[in-house]
Amino acid sequence: MLRWLRGLRAAPEIPDAAWQATLQAYPFLHQRPAEDLQRLRLLTARFLQDKEFHGALGFEITDEVALAIAAQAVLPVLHLPGDLAWYDDFVGIVVVPEEVSTPRVAVDDAGVVHEYDESIIGEAREHGPVMLSWPHVQEGGLGADGAILNVVIHEFAHKIDMRDGSVDGCPPLPAGFAGLGSVAQARAHWQRTLEPAYDSFREQAIVAERFGGEPPWLDGYAASSLAEFFAVACEAYFVAPERFAREFGSLAPLFDAFFKPGLR
Repeated sequence: MLRWLRGLRAAPEIPDAAWQATLQAYPFLHQRPAEDLQRLRLLTARFLQDKEFHGALGFEITDEVALAIAAQAVLPVLHLPGDLAWYDDFVGIVVVPEEVSTPRVAVDDAGVVHEYDESIIGEAREHGPVMLSWPHVQEGGLGADGAILNVVIHEFAHKIDMRDGSVDGCPPLPAGFAGLGSVAQARAHWQRTLEPAYDSFREQAIVAERFGGEPPWLDGYAASSLAEFFAVACEAYFVAPERFAREFGSLAPLFDAFFKPGLR
């Protein structure tokens, strides 16, 4: 059974029927170039070998569940140096049958503490597990109206962002990124590119919400912070790359440089 592969010395081969069913269920995976699909399959098997899947709230983990999540989680690190090492700070993946309510605490500008419950479909914790709602995993892709939802890519993008200990929409960048000599220069370049795109998106989302303007393509949740903007943008980058390049002309080369070093 695929979901019980953890601990094996060598990653076993994923049965072809199961692999093809996963690709058909998530067309944005199926549409990848042949060489990408070959590497995706190998890394997916290694991911299944390394991670532990747990069902919660009565949910049962099946091979379909584990393989669907693993294949999508691997996509962002497909061409990153170190590939699955980006996910080596955790083991557990918790899958639930529906969105869940979790307590939150926030402090407003006046210093007042607010406690409330928030409904979530996924969550990534630094050095901790990833939680995913299975019905929303199944929706992962391009909707009929062109909307993007991919909770797996979203939460694993957060995991990548968290690697340097700061969840700010800027993943760890190497010296030499974008032809820049130092890590500090690379981060400054990333921020100079990401922040204007975020500000423009946030303005459009606010105008749409308050004044009935044209809604943005991406989920309005992306307007809540740079970290969420990065995660939502990653969803679109991997699910609908051609439209992403049209909608976010400044971000596409930036994401290409990070996620596909040496390929472009």
